[in-house]
Amino acid sequence: MAHARQTLHNSVTFPGAGGVVPHRLEEQRDNKQASEKPYSIYTRQEKWFIVMIASLAALFSPLTAMVYFPAIPTIASAFHTSIESINLSVTAYMILQGISPMFWGTMADSIGRRPIFLGCLLVLCFSCIGLALVPTSAYWLLMLLRCIQAAGSASTVALGAGVIGDIGTPAERGGFFGLFTLGPQVGPALGPIIGGVLADKLGWRSIFWFLCIMSATCFAFILTFLPETLRRLVGDGSVIPSPFYRPLVPIVGKGRVNRDAQKPPKPTLNNPLRLFFYLDVLNLLVFNAVLYAVFYAVNTTISTIFASKYPFLNEIDIGLCFLAIGGGMIISTVLSGRMLDADFRRTKARLVKKAEEDPEKRILPKDVTKEENFPIERARLRMIPIFTAIFILTCTGYGWTLQREVNIAVPLILQVIFGYTVVATMNGVQTLLIDLLPSQSSSITACNNVVRCSLGALIVSVVDLIVNAIGPGWTYVLLGGICLACSPMIWLAIWIGPRCRAKRRAGNTAA
Repeated sequence: MAHARQTLHNSVTFPGAGGVVPHRLEEQRDNKQASEKPYSIYTRQEKWFIVMIASLAALFSPLTAMVYFPAIPTIASAFHTSIESINLSVTAYMILQGISPMFWGTMADSIGRRPIFLGCLLVLCFSCIGLALVPTSAYWLLMLLRCIQAAGSASTVALGAGVIGDIGTPAERGGFFGLFTLGPQVGPALGPIIGGVLADKLGWRSIFWFLCIMSATCFAFILTFLPETLRRLVGDGSVIPSPFYRPLVPIVGKGRVNRDAQKPPKPTLNNPLRLFFYLDVLNLLVFNAVLYAVFYAVNTTISTIFASKYPFLNEIDIGLCFLAIGGGMIISTVLSGRMLDADFRRTKARLVKKAEEDPEKRILPKDVTKEENFPIERARLRMIPIFTAIFILTCTGYGWTLQREVNIAVPLILQVIFGYTVVATMNGVQTLLIDLLPSQSSSITACNNVVRCSLGALIVSVVDLIVNAIGPGWTYVLLGGICLACSPMIWLAIWIGPRCRAKRRAGNTAA
């Protein structure tokens, strides 16, 4: 008996003896280290750098569309066709802008972000060369090359969203997405000005040479610096992929890779169309698409309405008018990202306090951010009803200021507010979509793109007819009314979101 007590004493006192207690202590230490393992090996500064590169690439999606608008009359004259015929290239561009990310985004979720980024930019670069050299007798070739251009440029937004899902935790994604959307918002602000100046000073072909040089530069930048981030290939970034996936100059994550890290399982190709059958996802996609379509209707009618209501404006002046709505969008990209992160922290702090005060300890404070416990819909959509209300009021007011031909400063100020609220709303919804399906962030962004571009193309094709029939005042009352009718979808998202997520978790567990 004494010998047994001595043996037990030795097992507790001397960890190296290999007893039961040391084994448990070692297991607890390993579990603690696993729980404290960071989501990504990259530092916060390195993450910002990666997001900045993605944002630069995403600039081309709206830039290639907006830089074309001021040159439409000149191109129509060069091709000896009507403006309506050239506008068909805009419609075709928007259709491909919506469809192509479904292909590229799905591929990026399977074979990697980096090769798809490079592929898209290569397609964009060569299509711009073709457009710069297209003969004016080949209108069909102009249409074809514009479609190819859209196929190359449009997917960069979905790819960038995928990168954010790879490297950012839910607490970081709001800020990252705010910086990321800075690139796509600069396009609508500067595109018309750049296009107008180039078309006026160097001719319309210079627009496509400019895009060719810019896309080639971005291609070289990504080839040199951007690492592969797809978690199915590199995990948290510590797994070394094949040389094809490595940057030429690995300046991020250097010295933190693990050569012995286990390679993630081979990726499978998921069908993005099945995402449309998730009720919470479909609800968010439709709501976001309605606001985007109204925004695009406002943006595409700026040139024609301002030219008719304020005839003292020349082409360059009208191009500068786009700075108002673009400026509001750029400001919103910075502030809305911080707001989303602050709302996440505020929601987390409230839940932690509630968990600490719960006598039954049904949820531990450290577990409040787990998917099954955290109300991510409330955290992301907390301010969206307010922004949507301001968006609707601004839209209707903007139409009537143009109808009454008030001082030009008034509609321009309303454009700033309009641009701010639409970006704040869309950023919140887009960040939530990534939170819902982070492993398919490129695919979900592609779905968002196809829905909103399809609806946007539909509204753009008829908005000029509506303005000519009932005037800008009643046109924007109509568009604002559509947004008002869709506003209950915000509360529907908060109500059905947790139920839909629980259903998906149960399905994944059963599988």
